[in-house]
Amino acid sequence: MPPGLDPAQRPDPFASTYQPVAAPAVAIINATVLTATGPRIDGGSVLIRDGKIAAVGRDIAIPEGTRVIDAAGRWVTPGIVDPHAHIGSGSSPGAANGEGGNETGATAGGIWIEHAIWPQDPMFERARAAGVTTLQILPGSSTLFNGRTVILKNVSSTSTQGMKFPGAPSGLKMACGENPTGGPGRPATRAGNMLGYRTTFIAAAEYAQKWADYHQRASGDPPKRDLMLETVGAALRGDIKVHIHCYRADEMVQMIDLSHEFGFHIAAFHHATEAFKIAPLLAREKIAVVTWAGDWSGYKMEAYDSIMENAAFVAKAGGVAAMHSDNVMLLQHLNHEAARAMTAGREAGLGTTPEEAIRWLTLNPAQIIGVADRTGSLEPGKMADVVLWSADPFSVYSTPDLVFIDGVLVSDRAAPSQSPASDFELGNVRRPISPARPAPEGLGSTP
Repeated sequence: MPPGLDPAQRPDPFASTYQPVAAPAVAIINATVLTATGPRIDGGSVLIRDGKIAAVGRDIAIPEGTRVIDAAGRWVTPGIVDPHAHIGSGSSPGAANGEGGNETGATAGGIWIEHAIWPQDPMFERARAAGVTTLQILPGSSTLFNGRTVILKNVSSTSTQGMKFPGAPSGLKMACGENPTGGPGRPATRAGNMLGYRTTFIAAAEYAQKWADYHQRASGDPPKRDLMLETVGAALRGDIKVHIHCYRADEMVQMIDLSHEFGFHIAAFHHATEAFKIAPLLAREKIAVVTWAGDWSGYKMEAYDSIMENAAFVAKAGGVAAMHSDNVMLLQHLNHEAARAMTAGREAGLGTTPEEAIRWLTLNPAQIIGVADRTGSLEPGKMADVVLWSADPFSVYSTPDLVFIDGVLVSDRAAPSQSPASDFELGNVRRPISPARPAPEGLGSTP
């Protein structure tokens, strides 16, 4: 049988081609270090070797030949992980017919958003300069089932495959509430939304059973492939993660009941501005909350009742919270978003600390999207995705001085001309490269 007829023969037909390039050993010393796994380390050091975190602490041995960066007065954190971004698909600058994030129609859930990503989107470089090293790109939210997500290393590449995080799981993006309701081809009411979910899950379960029966008998004609039911079926089996755009507490409770009815697990509710109302329930269900600081409110009815302490209430209840961008401008200020949510939680008496808030930007989102075993914290053996900040990262005056991905320096605020530029921006006025500081070679692989 031709492989395209049986999904089991090529479960990832668009496999990652990313390979980190060789990078010299680097030691950042005399820094204030937030590891995302433990208490703050004052006067700490981080050793990067062979693209990995080699050591973290106050008194670490630095091998001969290591480049040493004295970070006195500065802070070091893991690279920021954005679990909900649209850059590359909703590209910048905007242009007519340039929107690639929202597919419409009855089979929209069959798309893979990676097929709409433009690697030359200049916002990738802006995000690197802001300390964002890993991103999950999601489809939009105009239908009930919106298709597959993709996780990217924020490196320069000529193809999406050259940015794909090796071995990272994909996800199913679903949407509830106002966005998929009303308009041509969409349910007219929230009750219609629920009917659409249930009907589709029933069809996906039947489709999955047909393929299971076919593989068991190993003869006869295979079922006709349906890419939407394939994705939804994978979510039912737990092969891909379920991410749901949902604002209101009552709708989140309904989606939890839906997950119990059909036996799937919700990885995270995204936006989730009313998560604070059901924080203990979300903690018990092990459903994460991907949100903003909370003052993104009032722009539509379902976003009206939001508070700045949302993430802090989720964390206080024992749940997992993470900051996200959903916006090309906010993507450059996620540390400020966490700072405002942290301050609101502290002022509300919830005891929110910088050690907790840094997890909202790094380890928690890495856990939510399924890559926390490799990135998201400063632990020996993990990818050396590291940010050196000019000051406390939760200060509005702080900026990333240096950003490393897999130990490779991908952004140097003091020498912006040495960073690779998107082909879209070639010809723009940039400072010349200093002969004394040659531009780094390849920051990512090409196919």
